[in-house]
Amino acid sequence: MQEELKTLREKFLRHLGTERRLSQHTITSYRNDLLTLEKYCMEKTVSSWVNLRPHHIRSFVSSIFIEGLGARSIQRRLSAIRSFMNYLLRESLIKSNPADGIKTPKAPRRLPDVLDVDQINQLLNITKEDPISLRDKAILELLYSSGLRLSELVMMNPIDLNLQDKSLTVIGKGNKRRMLPIGSKAVQAITIWLNVRSQLANLDEEALFVGNRGTRLSRRSVQIRINHWAKINGLQKDVYPHLLRHSFATHLLEASGDLRAVQELLGHSDIATTQIYTHLDFQHLSETYDKAHPRSGKK
Repeated sequence: MQEELKTLREKFLRHLGTERRLSQHTITSYRNDLLTLEKYCMEKTVSSWVNLRPHHIRSFVSSIFIEGLGARSIQRRLSAIRSFMNYLLRESLIKSNPADGIKTPKAPRRLPDVLDVDQINQLLNITKEDPISLRDKAILELLYSSGLRLSELVMMNPIDLNLQDKSLTVIGKGNKRRMLPIGSKAVQAITIWLNVRSQLANLDEEALFVGNRGTRLSRRSVQIRINHWAKINGLQKDVYPHLLRHSFATHLLEASGDLRAVQELLGHSDIATTQIYTHLDFQHLSETYDKAHPRSGKK
């Protein structure tokens, strides 16, 4: 019965709001996803959730894929259905979850955005010599020089640096420690910053980078300052910390072709994660080919 489907659906949505404390926006998304399934069930004369079977779910997924719904949207929709079925299972209204084990089309992996070398040079062109500007220049140089994650950058202390050997030590994901090289430009910028750090830092503060209050700089503050310099220096795009990490990896791979080395420097446990940069490298080569080759057909 359509009324039965609606009643249980609304009970589930109330559960999301009262027990799981989800936002109204999220609840609305769940409702829309379940309404789509209900419409499909009515078309297939499935009048009760207890009669829903895995082959119905697979057929439903196939139908919305054929209609052109993207893989990520299908994954989200199936996730909503699976959560709803788990709720019905918990309430002893069904005996098993028909959405368990149903596979969705794989979403194409988005290629990360990067800055080219000219844009990097434009971003790093900071000539002001006040302590905040010197700190920001050191941050930007270090992010691009060593491909750090934002979390790794803000947790660094001066003791983690060995400027004489041009190296640093960071604790990455999974508490894995790794040693990284630092470029000469970054060493220079960090050295200058360390000479003025005491003008901002509290006496007992251990952080490498500090804010106006003398305490460790927050992740959000770094994000704001990087975007500030992007706008000041005329970059026509939003710039964020991870964009510098992507740029570091892409430029290094383009120059060296050594995927394993890039994997080690980035601290990726799985080389498949690093391989996204080979796609970027090929994309760059493909664009160069299209622009330069007389038979590319793109001129």
